Amino acid sequence: MKKTIYQKFDKTQIGTLPRVLFEGRVNVVLTESEAQKAVDYLLAQPLLGIDTETRPTFRKGPMRNVALLQVSSHEVCFLFRLCQLGLSPSVKRLLEDTTVPKVGLSLTDDLHQLSRLGDFNRGFFIDLQDHVKEIGVEDMSLQKLYANFFGQKISKRQQLSNWEADILNDKQKLYAATDAWACILLYEELMRLKTTNDYILIQHEEIQGDTATKG
Repeated sequence: MKKTIYQKFDKTQIGTLPRVLFEGRVNVVLTESEAQKAVDYLLAQPLLGIDTETRPTFRKGPMRNVALLQVSSHEVCFLFRLCQLGLSPSVKRLLEDTTVPKVGLSLTDDLHQLSRLGDFNRGFFIDLQDHVKEIGVEDMSLQKLYANFFGQKISKRQQLSNWEADILNDKQKLYAATDAWACILLYEELMRLKTTNDYILIQHEEIQGDTATKG
């Protein structure tokens, strides 16, 4: 049976979906020695998910620097606290690596913000937004994409929390890890669907027409 996906997912349906959370191990990285070990592990993996978090500003003014870089495998997610660690040699080695694909969303923005911490040469990154367009999906947010492809909800409640706090709470850690890990699953599913063509794309016009008929 082919998977049904939507050109545009109905945001009002997201709240009814079961919540998904990363169930692997989450490690917070505070020092260069910890970063070195984390990067050694990550660069031995076949595929990584990546995301960043920045402390929000609620008034006009310059944007804050990236506070957190989260990088995940299927089983382990590392949270690099850049607000304390900065662009350390190991973090730079990770960002410049050209061997392991690192999948994320809106990566141009993330990499630009990371470059404010220091210069680095861009490594091997894959932006999910480029690939969802290839199969006709127009949504660009992680929450909508995950709901569309997996029928589960990624909660965004922690998005506007303080990512520069002295200690991240468990909810922040789990939120950050889930976002990075979800990018891996989305990419793998996209590649599967592109290879097998095992899906039906529901056009936005079809949904609108069906709603009008029911009304």
